[in-house]
Amino acid sequence: MQRGGDYAIQRLLTVTKGISVSYPYGDMLRRQMHANVSKFPDRRADPDGLKHAAVALTIVDSDHGAAFLLTRRASKLRAHSGQFALPGGRVEPGETSVQAALREMHEEVGVELGEEAVLGLLDDYPTRSGYRITPVVVWAGSTVTPKADPGEVARIHVVPLAQLARDDTPEFASIPESDRPLIRLNIANAKVHAPTAAVIYQFREVVIFGRNARVDHLEQPVWAWK
Repeated sequence: MQRGGDYAIQRLLTVTKGISVSYPYGDMLRRQMHANVSKFPDRRADPDGLKHAAVALTIVDSDHGAAFLLTRRASKLRAHSGQFALPGGRVEPGETSVQAALREMHEEVGVELGEEAVLGLLDDYPTRSGYRITPVVVWAGSTVTPKADPGEVARIHVVPLAQLARDDTPEFASIPESDRPLIRLNIANAKVHAPTAAVIYQFREVVIFGRNARVDHLEQPVWAWK
């Protein structure tokens, strides 16, 4: 991957307990991830009253092993401007979740892949703002070069899986407005909140660690409820 312009890809060094670690990118990891997500009984949310969206959890190669793509939304967008997000958007009429996630990934970060790159789906996450998000796990291969669409994406972060796997990456808290636990992730030199944090956390638990974890009970910050 190469740097370029104001929308340079941010490569993040991961250190766990003082030791640099990584998940080597290759067919062994792809097979393990595919096995983990294939045995996971993913759940679809009740569609009643919710707009359907899909996001791509795109696994790429990096200087620090396998990583995934995370974006910072452009500041001029009408909704959720400046927030961290996974490539994705509305599922259009006649589209499947997979088709929508792949289309949005191509439009937002310039990575064009076919359905053969999809490893599987994770649970729908219903948001406070009226969406149900279907996460699509995608293996991008080692030769892709993401390029941000400046109208939608201010920056692309390439986040090593090793950083996501650290014990101190996920944080849980309580807020007076809800009896559900709030989740945030310490990645991309920032705190990433739900819904993006909830989707990425399930990716961590299911796809990386092979655990059977649900996340629809995890809360968003109040500022993301609209």
